[in-house]
Amino acid sequence: MKLYKFCTLIFFFVYSFSVFAQDEIFDQTPSEKVTDQQINNRIAKIRMGDLIIHTKPNSIVKIEQTRHEFLFGTAIPNELAETAPNAFSKEDREKYLQILENNFNYAVHENALKWYETEKIQGNVDYKIADRIWELCNERNIPMRGHCIYWAKDEFMNDWLFPLNNEELRKAVVERGVSVTNHFKGKINEFDLNNEMLHGDFFRRRLGYGVINEMAWIVKATNQDAKLYLNDYGILDMGYNADPYVKQIKNLLASGVPIDGIGCQGHLSLKTTMTTPAEKVQKNLDKLAQFNLPIKITEVLFAYDDEQVQVDELNKLLPIYFAHPNVEAIVMWGFWAGSHWQPHCAMWKKDWTPRPQTEAYRNLVFNKWWTETEGKADKEGILNVRAFYGDYKITVNSKTQNISLSKNTGNAHVYFK
Repeated sequence: MKLYKFCTLIFFFVYSFSVFAQDEIFDQTPSEKVTDQQINNRIAKIRMGDLIIHTKPNSIVKIEQTRHEFLFGTAIPNELAETAPNAFSKEDREKYLQILENNFNYAVHENALKWYETEKIQGNVDYKIADRIWELCNERNIPMRGHCIYWAKDEFMNDWLFPLNNEELRKAVVERGVSVTNHFKGKINEFDLNNEMLHGDFFRRRLGYGVINEMAWIVKATNQDAKLYLNDYGILDMGYNADPYVKQIKNLLASGVPIDGIGCQGHLSLKTTMTTPAEKVQKNLDKLAQFNLPIKITEVLFAYDDEQVQVDELNKLLPIYFAHPNVEAIVMWGFWAGSHWQPHCAMWKKDWTPRPQTEAYRNLVFNKWWTETEGKADKEGILNVRAFYGDYKITVNSKTQNISLSKNTGNAHVYFK
C-alpha cells in the first residue's frame, strides 16, 4: 500500500542529458552493399576476445565453448505451462524444453505477461502461467525479459479499461505497473514499457503524453534495478519508422523518461516488404546507435512461404545484427509450429522436423560464431586463442577448468599447474 501511494505521487521529471553520436560501423555510403568480409571483420573485432592458457610447455590444450555471452533468445507460448488452456502434451513439452535448452540462452513470454492475459477481470490478477514459464526457464539457466507492462494499441487493451473514467484509468495504470514489477522483482528486471507506441496511443490519448513518464517512474520506484525498453516495428527492415522512432526516443528522453534500451521487432514477410537490403538494416541500426543505448532485436520471424527465402534472409540479417556493437540480443519469435503465430515459418514443423532455416541458424550460432579447437602451448607454456565471448571448458592432460570470457574484460587467463 505504501508503495502504491508513493507511485501515485510521482511527478513528471525533466532532466538534461547528452546524446553522443557514433560513427557508422561500416565504411560505406547508404547505397553501397555491405560485404561479407566487412561483417566478418566486425564480428571478429567486437564479439571475440583472448583466452590465455598457462600450462607446461608444449602441452596440448582442448578448448570447448559451452555457452554464448551474447543473447540468442526465443518467445515462449502460454501452452508450455501445464495448467494453460491447450497445454502441450507431456511428450511435446519435453521435446520443446530440450530444443529450448539446446538452441537458446534467453527467452521472453510471448503472451503470458501481457496485461490482457494477467488481469482478464479487473482486480483478479493471475501470474500462474507466466510464473510457470519463468520457472521452466530458470531451471535451465535461461534468463527472461518482460514483454510487456503496457501495450499502446486499442485492439490489445483489456475490455474493462475502456469504460473507466480518466481517474480510474490512471489508478489502473499505477496498479498494473506496481503489480507486475513487484511480482517479478529479482526474477525479471527488464521490460518493454509501453509496446508499439508508434502505432498506438490509447494511454496518451486518454491521460496525456506525460503518462509515459509516469509509467516509467512507477516501474523504477517499484524496482530500482528495472531496465526499460521501447519496442516497435517497421524500424530496421522496412525502415519507414526509423526516423519517427528516432524522433520519439529524443522526445521521450527530453521529457525525462528513463529509457534503458531500444527494441526493434524483426517480423518479415512478403506481405509487408520485399527481401530486405542489408545496407538499409545497417543504416537504420546506425541511426539508433546515436543514443548509446543497448539495442535488442526482439521479435525475429522470417514469415516467407518459400523456405529458401527464409534461409537467405536469416543468413543475411543475423550477421548484420550480430556485427553491430550496440546489439545485445537476437530473439526469435517462437520456434515450433505446434504453437506459433505463423506456423508455416516456424523453425521446427509440428512433427518436430527442423526446417532449413534451423540448420542455417545453428550453423551461425553454434559453428561459425562458436569456438571449439585444440592447440599446443609454446615453449613458455602459453597458448593464446581468439574466442567468442562466452563460457568454456578447458582441458589439459585430462585436467579440466571452466571459465568465462567476457566482453567487459576482453580476455581471460586460465592456469594449469
